[in-house]
Amino acid sequence: MKVVILSGSVYGTAEEVARHAESLLKAAGFEAWHAARATLQDLQGFAPEAFLAVTSTTGMGELPDNLLPLFSEMRDVLPAAWRGLPGAVIGLGDSSYGDTFCGGGEQMRELFAELGINEVQPMLRLDASETVTPETDAEPWLAELIGKLRG
Repeated sequence: MKVVILSGSVYGTAEEVARHAESLLKAAGFEAWHAARATLQDLQGFAPEAFLAVTSTTGMGELPDNLLPLFSEMRDVLPAAWRGLPGAVIGLGDSSYGDTFCGGGEQMRELFAELGINEVQPMLRLDASETVTPETDAEPWLAELIGKLRG
């Protein structure tokens, strides 16, 4: 199964989590692909069969700048071929920001719903005020996702 990993990062933490997820998916036998500044054309060329979004949150609960162009492009085009594919989201944030905690991840969940991507497990929320090893903290959730993608 081909799994595309989208990532949005400000300081590189979400990028690290995405790279770690890519290596775990590959080790589990999936064809995983990740690019920090992917375009819609890149994604369509890869022909994904599942999606994983890993994003931090900036400002007032927004997506990082490096993910915004792809997010907008996906929302504008709404590729029909992706309807019904499995997907999941890892959101990174800081719970001290209250209502906007993991807002970037919530935006990706909303986009996946608009695209008809089936959320196969609840979003993982990684809290910067509680962890210094988010890639390690994501491992049990990623193991569960791998099991669900295997079906």
